Amino acid sequence: MIELRHLKTLSALRDAGSLVEAADRVHLTQSALSHQIKDLEDRLNCSLFIRKTKPICFTSAGQRLLTLADEVLPMIRNTERDIARLAGGEAGRLNISIDCHSCFDWLMPTIDHFRQHWPEVEMDLSSGFIFQPLPALARGDLDLVITSDPEPRATITYIPLFSYESLLAVGKRHRLANKKYVHATDLESETVITYPVDQNRLDLFTRFLEPAGVEPHDTRTAELTLMILQLVASGRGVAALPNWALHEYLQRDYVAAKSLGERGVWCTLYAAIREDQKNSEFMVDFLDTAKQVSFSTLTGIRSA
Repeated sequence: MIELRHLKTLSALRDAGSLVEAADRVHLTQSALSHQIKDLEDRLNCSLFIRKTKPICFTSAGQRLLTLADEVLPMIRNTERDIARLAGGEAGRLNISIDCHSCFDWLMPTIDHFRQHWPEVEMDLSSGFIFQPLPALARGDLDLVITSDPEPRATITYIPLFSYESLLAVGKRHRLANKKYVHATDLESETVITYPVDQNRLDLFTRFLEPAGVEPHDTRTAELTLMILQLVASGRGVAALPNWALHEYLQRDYVAAKSLGERGVWCTLYAAIREDQKNSEFMVDFLDTAKQVSFSTLTGIRSA
């Protein structure tokens, strides 16, 4: 009666919090996912979650199946890893570069989790802030680059990890703090605080200000997310950061965050890898692990 696909669907539903997002994660249409759940409920002759609740509220039967999923699904995945290693795919190198300042926080748990299952894979991590990581990837100096700025290259493929909203962080007493969202022209008189990278690699400029023909009054840089938010909180400027990077500071009521425009600016984070490595067992597992850890630890992201 109970199949692995049912456990995966219920687990995705719990983690995503909605039918739409859960359907994306298990690669089904919302209609197909609803039908699958209804079919399981008919088999079990009971409801698994309470409809029209947000976040989704599971019944006692649903909670029991989630407990089963938490026990069984990791066992299945570990067995698949073991078989892949026994098949000869355990050796390799994974030199990673991050082309994203705020990515360290979520990538390190991914690396820690991956090391437990692939101890033979040699790993290294560096930032791509002071050099061009994509040419290094094409040359073979790197094996994977985390980036939100894909550049078409013949030997490189881009695997979408997740999408996130870029939000404008402002001080609690800032004049924009009470607005539902900001217009590009709102930043004409503002100091924008960014990481020390070229503006052509910043979504705030390329996807929000430049299309509107707007330039901020001034810009300044800071290396660390914490320092940027300290400057924002003290009224020294405003900054655009990923929603998941701001979540902790919003929970502490440290700053306020506003969407960029009425529809917001949504971006996608990619893993760039060489074509010749995209089917490597450990590479496939690393990417799967990155997605799984991201959706279990980050707030506000959605399937790309």
